[in-house]
Amino acid sequence: MAQSFLLATGNAHKADEFSELFPGDIISVSCAPEKVEVVEDGLTFSENALKKAEAYYRKFGQPVMADDSGLNVSALPEELGIHTARFGGDGLSSGQRNELLIDRLKDKEGSDRTAAFVCVLCFYLSPEEIFFFEGRLAGSINNEQSGEGGFGYDPVFIPEEADGVKSLAELPDWKQKCSHRAKACQSALKFFKERVGQN
Repeated sequence: MAQSFLLATGNAHKADEFSELFPGDIISVSCAPEKVEVVEDGLTFSENALKKAEAYYRKFGQPVMADDSGLNVSALPEELGIHTARFGGDGLSSGQRNELLIDRLKDKEGSDRTAAFVCVLCFYLSPEEIFFFEGRLAGSINNEQSGEGGFGYDPVFIPEEADGVKSLAELPDWKQKCSHRAKACQSALKFFKERVGQN
């Protein structure tokens, strides 16, 4: 029997994305009936995912899955990470944030351009049963935007596991299977499959 989780978001599209990454017979994910406002002031992705999971569990009283993700850039260690969505300040479009990132790295080369997308999933079954899974996708920041697919920083991120040339925005099918989010989901799926087998 599938383990059912509410996704800690009011965004139905995000719930659909996760549903595509999980076989419904093992893990079932559905959008929460309403959004819960959560102050994400944790110092790590794990802390913020836990804060969201706890808040939704308290509100709805059933198992919750929460995620927190972002982009770590070697040359800007304090500026992105958990602050990724707010990089450059409020009111910027994704394209503007990408251009700002390109500009901030214009004099950087080699290892200073390395980066990694990180996703942490928190499965909150109860206050006594909480599980975390992390996925990472290593790569580098390009000096221009390319590709129409994806979102956020995908047009400037070159994943090293692919051909090392195309941006994530140019690799939608590859991203679906190999992204940081997909990797975190694969780890969670393996765990819950084994857990079901033990019961």
